[in-house]
Formats: sequence, structure tokens, C-alpha cells
Amino acid sequence: MSDPGFPRPLRPKERELLESVLPIDRPGYRAVRAAIAAMSVIAEGRRGPGNLVLGAPGAVPDLAAPPAPVIACGMLESTREHFAVTVREPAGGQIDIEIVSGHLTEVPDHFEEKRRWSYSQWSPGDPSPESGAPVREVRVDRARTLAICVTDRRLWLHDGESGIVHPIPVTNYYNELMLLKSIRDPGTALRSSLLFEQVDRYADADLRAAFIAYNAVRRRVEIRTEPAPTTPGGLRALLRRVISSGEQS
Repeated sequence: MSDPGFPRPLRPKERELLESVLPIDRPGYRAVRAAIAAMSVIAEGRRGPGNLVLGAPGAVPDLAAPPAPVIACGMLESTREHFAVTVREPAGGQIDIEIVSGHLTEVPDHFEEKRRWSYSQWSPGDPSPESGAPVREVRVDRARTLAICVTDRRLWLHDGESGIVHPIPVTNYYNELMLLKSIRDPGTALRSSLLFEQVDRYADADLRAAFIAYNAVRRRVEIRTEPAPTTPGGLRALLRRVISSGEQS
């Protein structure tokens, strides 16, 4: 039996908060905004109040499919409540979103806002949008940068082509790092929080390789393989030595 409360349009405040984590100047997020503009709320999601499924009016919500990866998240802080905003990748013509508070209350139409922030606005060189803390950056390829914030204990990947900032699950990434480094001691290998406590122990090359391994299993972006820099060798090097010795004689 269908829920008489659905489908329904997004409330103005819901739409405004979603658009705040989907900046229109970034092509990947702009496409998601355009998709949401043509959708209605067709069901409440599996995680209860605040979790909504968006789709074409009349579409049957797919609540059995595994959750799609998160592509946008942020926070609205008011004088009374904090509201977390999360958007997942479109899947099957539907988009799973969450706008939730610690008390599972709805976003009121009127409130006194203190501040809001979103990882969707982050670019390499910026501090953490959540705390303003410094961020360790690791270049993955020419367009993608892995970011690690020790203060916030968060990990994300900035895609310079789409503009999307992908949150990366710490445990899955850390498992790949432990495999790469052949670390099997349970006291280290099973404690993903050590990534932030011991991140200075790992070279950029290790952190980059761990992300590439993670991405191979749980594809988030298309990594462009960069050719290794060439060094003079072979016949060219021999010719240079011959010419150099002739000039000196």
C-alpha cells in the first residue's frame, strides 16, 4: 500500500539546504542539482526521519538496493540545533538524501543560523571546512587530490575535473594501507584511528598507492596514469657524452 504522504515536493528549506552542499559552479554538483529539480520526495528512506528518497513522481522507491556512495555533505549550525546534510550518488533514477539533527527533528522554516559549512566547497590549499584545521594533501594524479585532516579525523578526495569532493571511508582505506605496508599486527592493522595518529609515518607515495588500491575495489574516480619522467639514457646519452668530450679536446 502506498504512503498517502508521498509523493510530495521538497519543502523550500529542504531544497535550500540541499543546494547549499551542491555548488552550482562545480559541474558534477550542477548535474545533481538539475536532476533533483525534476524530482519529488517519493518515500522515507530506511534510516527513518530525515532520510528521503527522491525520484520521478509515481516512481516506486527502491529501498532494497545498497546505499550509494556519499558525494556531498555539510552542516547547518543554528542556535538551537545542528542539521547534517548528506547527498548520495544518483542510482536507478533516484537520489537518497538526509537532513537530520541529533534529536531527529525537522528543519524549521525559521531559525537563527550560526554558520554552515560543506566539504563540497573544498579545494586543494584550503583548510578543513569543518574546523579550519590544516590538511595533509597527497596528489593522486594531475586532477585529483587526497586530503587527510587529523583534527577532524576525516579523509576525502577532490576531483578537479568534476569538482566533486568524495568522502572516503576511513576503515576501508586504512585496510588497503595496511596491506600495502604488510602490517599484520592486530594492534595496528585493526585500529583505523591510527591513520590520524600516525599519518606522519607514511610517505605520500604510500598514501597515494593505498588510495589507488582502494579505488580499484570501490571505484570513486577515474585515475589518470601519468608517465614516469624520462631520464637521458641509451644512444642519446652516449651521443651527449661523445659531443661533450669532443668539445673539451
